[in-house]
Amino acid sequence: MKPEDRRQAIMDVLMEAGTASVEDLSLRFGVSKMTVHRDLDDLEQAGLLRKVHGGASIQSSPQFESDFRYREKIAAAEKNRIAEYAVGLIEPGQSILIDDSSTAGAIAACIRDIRPLTVITNNLGVIASLSGAPGINVIALGGQYSKKFNGFFGIVTEEALRSLRVDIAFLSSSAVAGAAAFHQDQEVVQAKRLMVKSATRKYLLVDHDKFGRSALHFLTGLDAFDAVLTGAEVADEHADALSDAGIRLVKVDTRKVSETA
Repeated sequence: MKPEDRRQAIMDVLMEAGTASVEDLSLRFGVSKMTVHRDLDDLEQAGLLRKVHGGASIQSSPQFESDFRYREKIAAAEKNRIAEYAVGLIEPGQSILIDDSSTAGAIAACIRDIRPLTVITNNLGVIASLSGAPGINVIALGGQYSKKFNGFFGIVTEEALRSLRVDIAFLSSSAVAGAAAFHQDQEVVQAKRLMVKSATRKYLLVDHDKFGRSALHFLTGLDAFDAVLTGAEVADEHADALSDAGIRLVKVDTRKVSETA
């Protein structure tokens, strides 16, 4: 197996399992542990995984965000519930902005019947999903493509966002600690901050597992959003903390929606 093929295969293993040991990878691919270490070093340098004691992980940490393909599988049912609720906030004729996240990106599958509609996004998955959809005008934010995030970032993206004003922005973040949102990547943070500034109304969509976590870069206080949308699985301690801070929290269940503010 060529090195590049083996490294792709290592990533495939991590996409399924989340973590893998050097020993297991060595046995699986029939190469030395030293060769596996070199592969993991190269993949870590590319920002695709993080090395841990005895192996590698693709799971998030305060300084590392997972590949979008892995994140799409995490809490998928909860993310779809949140997206379906968010769609109810949209009216025909509006302009909406969707960020690169898998949570906000799930909205794309639910909005085809809301038209006319203008959708602005740096999320390649959303662009592909809605391209050619009747009555939906898609404005793709240009910039440098990130394979890891499956989205566009950088100076070109930021300049486009500075020139836009939209009705609603739907964003997510990888971590919520107290009454603030955080993210591991500074370019992602910059794009999301500009999205918040560009919108009349803005909503943060986060599954319950994001609460009680922190990440390297402060994104914004939660008071920047009209509401935080999450699943009913969110722990009471996190819901109470947001309520005490005066943050509107919407908990979406399969049968009912509850709010605290």
